[in-house]
Amino acid sequence: MVDERNLISWQDFMRVDLRVGRVVSAKAFPEARKPAYILEVDFGEETGILKSSVQITDLYSIDDLVDRLVVGVVNFPKKQIGPLMSECLVTGFHNENGQVVLCTPEQGVPVGSRLL
Repeated sequence: MVDERNLISWQDFMRVDLRVGRVVSAKAFPEARKPAYILEVDFGEETGILKSSVQITDLYSIDDLVDRLVVGVVNFPKKQIGPLMSECLVTGFHNENGQVVLCTPEQGVPVGSRLL
């Protein structure tokens, strides 16, 4: 059941810029407090390549990530995470074991496509 107190307007939703990106690089992030990787994600010509810290080491290896399509929020303010300035939020869902499963397009779509 939807809690009507939490409803947002279409304009609120459109302020969140969710885009498809392709992971171009992934590496370990040993300075992170919890196990994590640093991803560089290409969100297309308009947005470019952005960095993000992701806590997905339980389900993904570095080799699993390069060239994978992901969905990210590209209009959050930058956030300092240890020595990394995170520039976007790569999205995912917790599974029944609390591990993060990446949100990915089911089929190929152009890099930079916006979720509507």
